[in-house]
Amino acid sequence: MKLITSRDNPFYKELLKLSSSAKARREAKLTLLDGAHLLAAYLDKGLLPQHILLNAGALNDDEIVALLARIDGVAITQLDDKLFAELTELKTPSGVLALVQIPQVVSDEAHFALLLEDIQDPGNLGSMLRSAAAAGCDAVFLSTGCADVWSPRVLRAAMGGHLCLHIHERQDLLAVAQAYKGKTYATSLQAQRSLYDCDFQGDIAFMVGNEGAGLSPALLALATQPITIPMLGRVESLNAAAATAICLFEALRQRL
Repeated sequence: MKLITSRDNPFYKELLKLSSSAKARREAKLTLLDGAHLLAAYLDKGLLPQHILLNAGALNDDEIVALLARIDGVAITQLDDKLFAELTELKTPSGVLALVQIPQVVSDEAHFALLLEDIQDPGNLGSMLRSAAAAGCDAVFLSTGCADVWSPRVLRAAMGGHLCLHIHERQDLLAVAQAYKGKTYATSLQAQRSLYDCDFQGDIAFMVGNEGAGLSPALLALATQPITIPMLGRVESLNAAAATAICLFEALRQRL
């Protein structure tokens, strides 16, 4: 096992770029998975990381040790604790990071999809991906204004959801919506039809807009059906991630 103790180490400098720069991740087609849960989800898909990074205490963690036993032949490097901490946003470092290749989309099929427009909060984006994976979506299309879907914060919030979805980044959502062969639904406070009055069988896609501005008028105009989520509470609207989950699981309820 190699040991890195200097910030001037060339490999470490590359890791720093990947941990903080969407451009670096996009160009290298690599990202970092932070923690044993994400590494386990990656291995469960039959995938192997390119490199494993540990802090000093990792080998005292039974869960991490068990995961290392599953990846014989993968390079492992121990980082000085301060260096490891610079690669993670967690206040208490997980102890393990995995350098992995960003999966390339191999299918254009989208039978149950999400179209996400300018979702800028990484936590919201990750939650939406987690809900999409749990509800059985097969594809997610993201506009260029969305947060970087492969950032460590989004990956942590999605809790492995990335690995269950075909993720199409930096998309022209107007073109995607126009070409989609199924029905498209968009939540709107002005919509007259309730979510619970819709038939979500067949090929469908939900279109979700920015946390503050909502869906753009141009994209909303392309919806097969604008819908509203009935609410009895005296609040103006739902969080974008919560509204998305409600829609997805009503569709799942009907489709089971």
